[in-house]
Amino acid sequence: QVQLAESGGGLVQAGGSLRLSCAASGRTFTNYAMGWFRQAPGKEREFVAAINWNSNITSYTDSVKGRFTISRDNAKNTVYLQMNSLKPEDTAVYYCAAAAGISSRPYHYQYWGQGTQVTVSS
Repeated sequence: QVQLAESGGGLVQAGGSLRLSCAASGRTFTNYAMGWFRQAPGKEREFVAAINWNSNITSYTDSVKGRFTISRDNAKNTVYLQMNSLKPEDTAVYYCAAAAGISSRPYHYQYWGQGTQVTVSS
Protein backbone atom coordinates (compact mmCIF):
# COMPACT_ATOMS: atom_id res chain seq x y z
CA GLN A 1 0.00 0.00 0.00
CA VAL A 2 1.01 3.58 -0.68
CA GLN A 3 -0.57 6.44 1.18
CA LEU A 4 -0.61 9.84 -0.54
CA ALA A 5 -1.40 13.19 1.04
CA GLU A 6 -1.69 16.39 -0.98
CA SER A 7 -1.21 19.88 0.38
CA GLY A 8 -0.71 23.40 -0.90
CA GLY A 9 -4.05 24.16 -2.47
CA GLY A 10 -5.90 27.38 -1.88
CA LEU A 11 -7.41 30.50 -3.39
CA VAL A 12 -5.29 32.58 -5.74
CA GLN A 13 -5.94 35.35 -8.23
CA ALA A 14 -5.52 34.77 -11.93
CA GLY A 15 -1.87 35.10 -12.90
CA GLY A 16 -0.71 33.90 -9.50
CA SER A 17 1.18 30.80 -8.46
CA LEU A 18 0.76 27.83 -6.16
CA ARG A 19 2.93 24.84 -5.38
CA LEU A 20 1.21 21.58 -4.57
CA SER A 21 2.98 18.87 -2.64
CA CYS A 22 2.16 15.20 -2.33
CA ALA A 23 3.83 13.22 0.43
CA ALA A 24 4.01 9.46 0.03
CA SER A 25 4.37 6.79 2.65
CA GLY A 26 4.28 3.03 2.66
CA ARG A 27 6.05 1.20 -0.13
CA THR A 28 9.26 2.34 -1.77
CA PHE A 29 8.60 5.67 -3.44
CA THR A 30 11.03 5.05 -6.28
CA ASN A 31 9.00 2.03 -7.36
CA TYR A 32 6.38 4.39 -8.72
CA ALA A 33 5.81 6.99 -11.36
CA MET A 34 3.73 9.85 -10.02
CA GLY A 35 0.96 11.82 -11.62
CA TRP A 36 -1.22 14.83 -10.97
CA PHE A 37 -4.83 14.87 -12.07
CA ARG A 38 -7.63 17.37 -11.55
CA GLN A 39 -11.39 17.33 -11.48
CA ALA A 40 -13.59 20.37 -11.85
CA PRO A 41 -17.27 20.32 -10.80
CA GLY A 42 -19.37 18.43 -13.29
CA LYS A 43 -16.36 17.29 -15.29
CA GLU A 44 -14.37 14.09 -15.57
CA ARG A 45 -11.03 13.70 -13.88
CA GLU A 46 -8.30 14.80 -16.28
CA PHE A 47 -4.58 14.27 -16.54
CA VAL A 48 -2.34 17.21 -15.68
CA ALA A 49 1.25 15.97 -15.43
CA ALA A 50 3.33 12.90 -14.67
CA ILE A 51 6.93 12.04 -13.85
CA ASN A 52 8.79 8.77 -13.91
CA TRP A 53 10.68 7.32 -10.97
CA ASN A 54 14.00 9.10 -11.54
CA SER A 55 12.66 12.34 -13.08
CA ASN A 56 14.10 11.54 -16.52
CA ILE A 57 10.69 11.65 -18.16
CA THR A 58 7.89 14.13 -17.63
CA SER A 59 4.60 14.57 -19.42
CA TYR A 60 2.03 17.38 -19.43
CA THR A 61 -1.37 18.00 -20.83
CA ASP A 62 -1.27 20.71 -23.49
CA SER A 63 -3.25 23.26 -21.49
CA VAL A 64 -0.59 23.47 -18.75
CA LYS A 65 2.61 23.22 -20.79
CA GLY A 66 4.89 26.14 -20.07
CA ARG A 67 2.94 27.04 -16.91
CA PHE A 68 3.13 23.96 -14.69
CA THR A 69 6.19 21.96 -13.65
CA ILE A 70 6.15 18.54 -12.03
CA SER A 71 9.12 17.43 -9.96
CA ARG A 72 9.92 14.92 -7.26
CA ASP A 73 12.34 14.57 -4.38
CA ASN A 74 12.91 10.88 -3.77
CA ALA A 75 14.82 11.57 -0.57
CA LYS A 76 11.69 13.23 0.83
CA ASN A 77 9.17 10.87 -0.80
CA THR A 78 7.42 13.88 -2.23
CA VAL A 79 6.19 15.00 -5.62
CA TYR A 80 5.45 18.62 -6.44
CA LEU A 81 3.40 20.55 -8.93
CA GLN A 82 4.53 24.14 -9.42
CA MET A 83 1.69 26.07 -11.01
CA ASN A 84 2.38 29.50 -12.49
CA SER A 85 0.26 31.91 -14.50
CA LEU A 86 -2.87 30.34 -13.10
CA LYS A 87 -6.16 30.79 -14.92
CA PRO A 88 -9.75 30.49 -13.68
CA GLU A 89 -10.09 27.34 -15.78
CA ASP A 90 -7.42 25.70 -13.62
CA THR A 91 -9.91 25.67 -10.75
CA ALA A 92 -10.40 22.08 -9.64
CA VAL A 93 -9.61 19.51 -7.00
CA TYR A 94 -6.08 18.29 -7.66
CA TYR A 95 -5.12 14.70 -6.94
CA CYS A 96 -1.77 12.99 -6.91
CA ALA A 97 -1.50 9.33 -7.81
CA ALA A 98 1.07 6.55 -8.04
CA ALA A 99 1.51 4.07 -10.86
CA ALA A 100 3.93 1.35 -11.89
CA GLY A 101 4.91 3.37 -14.96
CA ILE A 102 4.41 6.88 -16.28
CA SER A 103 1.01 7.31 -17.89
CA SER A 104 -1.67 9.87 -18.62
CA ARG A 105 -4.48 7.33 -18.04
CA PRO A 106 -6.17 7.42 -14.63
CA TYR A 107 -6.83 3.68 -14.70
CA HIS A 108 -3.09 2.99 -14.72
CA TYR A 109 -2.76 4.55 -11.29
CA GLN A 110 -3.13 2.24 -8.30
CA TYR A 111 -3.03 4.73 -5.45
CA TRP A 112 -4.67 8.12 -5.03
CA GLY A 113 -4.62 10.92 -2.53
CA GLN A 114 -7.68 12.67 -1.15
CA GLY A 115 -7.19 15.79 -3.22
CA THR A 116 -6.60 19.47 -2.56
CA GLN A 117 -8.79 22.31 -3.79
CA VAL A 118 -7.32 24.96 -6.08
CA THR A 119 -9.49 27.97 -6.81
CA VAL A 120 -8.37 30.68 -9.22
CA SER A 121 -10.38 33.89 -9.16
CA SER A 122 -10.64 36.21 -12.13
